[in-house]
Amino acid sequence: MLTLRKADERGKTRIDWLDSKHTFSFGEYHHPQHMGFGPLRVINEDRVAPGGGFQPHPHRDMEIITYPLEGALAHKDSLGSGSVIRPGEIQRMSAGTGIVHSEFNASNSEPVHFLQIWIVPSEKNLDPSYEQKAIDTEAVRNKFARVASSEPLPNEVRLVQDAEIWVARFEGEEEAVHKLQPGRKVWLHVARGNVEVLGQKLSAGDAAAIVDEEDILVRAREPAEVLLFDVA
Repeated sequence: MLTLRKADERGKTRIDWLDSKHTFSFGEYHHPQHMGFGPLRVINEDRVAPGGGFQPHPHRDMEIITYPLEGALAHKDSLGSGSVIRPGEIQRMSAGTGIVHSEFNASNSEPVHFLQIWIVPSEKNLDPSYEQKAIDTEAVRNKFARVASSEPLPNEVRLVQDAEIWVARFEGEEEAVHKLQPGRKVWLHVARGNVEVLGQKLSAGDAAAIVDEEDILVRAREPAEVLLFDVA
C-alpha cells in the first residue's frame, strides 16, 4: 500500500537566504498528520543562497544526515570537525549529549541545494560524533545501494537506530527493486526527476509511505535520483 505525499503540500520556510520545504512538521510548520514516519523525523529540502547559511546552533539526541544535491556546503561543529560536503557524499552527525554546528554555502556565487534528514536515535545521551563518506557511484547506478545503516559497511555512515538509507540514481529509462523484509516499511523520497512506484507517478520533491509490500519496484523514464528509508 502506498500513501502519496506531494511536494506542493509540504511546509515552507522562506527568508532572504533560505528556501526550505518541510516533508514533516518542523519549526513553525506543524501538521499533526505529518509528524514523521517511524524514527524518521525530518526531511527538509533546503536551498541556501550564495554566502548564506545557518549560524552556530545546538542539537542533542538526534541523528542528522546531510545529502547534497547541488553546490557545496561548509560544516563546522564543536567537536572541531570542519569540512565541505558536495554531491556524491553523505554526512552524519550524531548530536548525542549535545553539539553545536553551523552550515554555510561554501560558495559566494552559486546556490547550494541539499536534503537535511533527522532520525531519532534508539539511545540517548551518547557521545557526539561526526563522519562523512563518499557514495560509491557504481553501486547506486540504476539500482538501490545502502548508504547508511546501524551496521555500516566501509562506504556507509552509521546510524544509531534500526534504520537504513538506500539511494538509486537512474540514468534514463531504468528500474530498480528494493526488497522489504516482513514487519518493515519504507519512506521513498524523489530528489530529482520523475519515477513510477506501485502505479503512482512521483516527481521531484514528492514522497510516498509504503507498507505491506514485499518488492518495491521503482521505474524511471528519465534521469532521476531517489532516497529510500527502510525502517521498522
